[in-house]
Amino acid sequence: MDLRSLVLVLSSALLALSSFVYGWKFVKKRNYLLGIELWVVGTSASNAVVFFATESPVSWAIAHFFDVFSRGFGLPLISMAGMMVITHGFKPSIRQDILAFVASAAATFVLIGVHSLEGILPYYLVAMWCLLSIYLAYFIKRLLAVGAGFNAMLVGIALVTSLAIAGIYDFYKIPGEETNVVFNFFTLALCSWAYFAPAIYYGYCALERAQQRELQFGSGQALSGLERAS
Repeated sequence: MDLRSLVLVLSSALLALSSFVYGWKFVKKRNYLLGIELWVVGTSASNAVVFFATESPVSWAIAHFFDVFSRGFGLPLISMAGMMVITHGFKPSIRQDILAFVASAAATFVLIGVHSLEGILPYYLVAMWCLLSIYLAYFIKRLLAVGAGFNAMLVGIALVTSLAIAGIYDFYKIPGEETNVVFNFFTLALCSWAYFAPAIYYGYCALERAQQRELQFGSGQALSGLERAS
């Protein structure tokens, strides 16, 4: 294995570790949409590790399927719905969670399997990531509103880097990336996505803490008012 392949394996492993760890953290919060979607990303990254190490076509096919799943539906739609739990009070049922993943998997098979959609697919994926970016901008606004400026900055970096990766994925070739050890598309993309999960998680937690403080403050005011009335 040459140095470039080793860096790609390590970058894929970093993404897998980040996705599985923070996916588990979301699952512990009973946010299955975000948690399981991050596990899907981790599964894709795990197969990428095998592919970059062995060039296994089976591992590449699995990684590619889950990559399209996540870029086309998982992160732009499923994860956005998961983040709306904290931004909009959305409370999906287990049935809705299952339906979201089953429908997204079926749609991914269509996108990959229908030959006539090959030309449309890159534009669709970029459009979906732009949709996610709009929501992330709103998410950043919410973080700023509760005084979580540091978390807003972290999410802002995730927004910019992931949108840049989405934009160049199928449309721009980095000069010399076939031989460049670090500055090649896959290394940059894998590391950017590895950063995405913790940035979103800690931003989510910052909003969660702000809501808990607001509830405690409201309860305290109500209790104080009752004491004065009595």
